[in-house]
Amino acid sequence: MTTDETTEDPFVAHRGLLFTVAYEMLGSAADAEDVLQESWLRWADVDRSQVRDPRSYLLRLVTRQALNQLRTVSRRREEYVGEWLPEPLLTSPDVAEDVELAENVSIAMLTVLETLGPTERAVFVLREVFEMPYGEIAEVIGKSAATVRQVARRARDHVAARRPRVRVSRSEQQAVVERFLRALRTGQLQELMEVMAPDVVLVTDGGGVVPAALAPIHGVGLVAPILARAHELVAALDTTVVWLNGEPAGRIEFDGEPSAISVVVEDGRVTRIYVVRNPRKLTQLDEPTELVR
Repeated sequence: MTTDETTEDPFVAHRGLLFTVAYEMLGSAADAEDVLQESWLRWADVDRSQVRDPRSYLLRLVTRQALNQLRTVSRRREEYVGEWLPEPLLTSPDVAEDVELAENVSIAMLTVLETLGPTERAVFVLREVFEMPYGEIAEVIGKSAATVRQVARRARDHVAARRPRVRVSRSEQQAVVERFLRALRTGQLQELMEVMAPDVVLVTDGGGVVPAALAPIHGVGLVAPILARAHELVAALDTTVVWLNGEPAGRIEFDGEPSAISVVVEDGRVTRIYVVRNPRKLTQLDEPTELVR
C-alpha cells in the first residue's frame, strides 16, 4: 500500500474519532488500541464498493469490537487489586474547546461510566457523546430501537445522579489545581485543608504494583494529613500542571516515578481526587493523544 493510498483510507482519516469512541467505552488506551487493531483487520476484508457511508460503517464496526472487549475486561476488572481508575491521557488544551467532549472524557466522567453495565455504557457513549441515531445503535447492540431508548434513559439518569454537579471554567480549574499541587509539593496541611471540600474523596489506583489505598478515603480530616505527609516519604517530590483528558490536572514525580492526578472542582474547592500510580496506566503521559468527535 502506498503512502497516498494509506492517507486516503477512511479508517486512517477517522482514526482519531474511532480511538475516542473506543477509549470512551473502555477507559483504557491499551484496550482501545487493541480494538482498533482488530477493527482494522476486519475493515481490510470489507468490499468498499458496498459501503455507502464509511464513517458510519467504521463507527459501528469499532463499537461492536469495543463492546465485546468491554464485556471481557469487565470480568477482568472484578479481580483488579484495589480501585480501578481510567488510564489518563495527555491531551492538548485544544480538546477543552469542545466542552462536551472534554467533560465526557474526563477522568471523573470515565469513572462514573465504570458503574454502568457494558450495554448501558455503549448506548450512553454513542447517544450522549457521539449523537448516533437510536436506529444505528440498535443495529450495533442487537436490540430494538425502543429498547435502546429505554436503556439510554436509564443510563442518562444513572450518570446524571453521579456526575459532578457544577461545571467550572478551565481557568478556575487550573487555578485550583495549581494551588492544590503547590500545597501538596510543600506539605502545607492548612493550605490543603483550605483547598479541599470537607467531604473530599481520595481514590488511588496502584493496581497491586505500587503502594496505594485499596478503598476510597473520605473526608478532609483524613485526606489532608495523608497528602501532607507525601513529601516526607520521598527524597524528591515534583509537581507539574498538565492537561489530562481535556482538563487541567497534575503530573507528580515521586523520586522520579510518575503519577497522574486529576481533581473535581466545585465551588472553588476540590471535591474528588483521582491518583493513578499503576505504571501500566502511565504510558500515555509524554505525547498528546488526539481526542475528537
